[in-house]
Amino acid sequence: MHFVILGILLLIAIYAPQFWARSTFKRYSEPAPHFPGNGAELARHLLDKFDLTEVGVEISDIGDHYDPESRTVRLSADNFKTKSLTAITVAAHEVGHAVQHAQNHPMLELRSRLVTIAATAEKVGSIAIFAIPIVTAITRAPSAAALLFILAIGSMLISTIVHLVTLPVEWDASFGKALPVLRAGNYIDEKELQGAEKILRAAAFTYVAGSLASLLNLWRWIRVLRR
Repeated sequence: MHFVILGILLLIAIYAPQFWARSTFKRYSEPAPHFPGNGAELARHLLDKFDLTEVGVEISDIGDHYDPESRTVRLSADNFKTKSLTAITVAAHEVGHAVQHAQNHPMLELRSRLVTIAATAEKVGSIAIFAIPIVTAITRAPSAAALLFILAIGSMLISTIVHLVTLPVEWDASFGKALPVLRAGNYIDEKELQGAEKILRAAAFTYVAGSLASLLNLWRWIRVLRR
């Protein structure tokens, strides 16, 4: 019974922030003509302000993000084209990542390296999971299956570490970079700053939820291994 309650609480902790974030983004996504530009125009303006003229701004169909390899701020269609508080705030957040990159932010560099490792580890881990029954049937050696299982767990552990490292990176981009820039530049008024804080906080909690989901998945597989 206790495990059922714990499971329900964990599911709420994982999925509630995602619903909250979507609701918050939608709440502040209405176009506001008084903004001098849309998300793409603000991103370009801020990048130029920080002497990051080599960083590009592009529209994206896979969500808002900063690509450190191509040095590009990518915004979803709505945030790219719309003059809304959500678009302005998200654009400033992604520019925050570009600033982190230019400043050689240690956690961003660590995360970038880990993401590359995690991508390879995820493929190896998937192969290991599918190979377990085959290797067990061929070799009839439990130790071989256990080794593959540990390899799969290791790949999940790297993914979990990536999620945990991502949290301080995202928090700094939001509250160490984006919000101070929006406040100092008078791009939005005081009331809108409160809304921007809500948007950034909601976004941050989605990463917290991602970390919890990753930890839960890792814990589940470790329990299987201990049996």
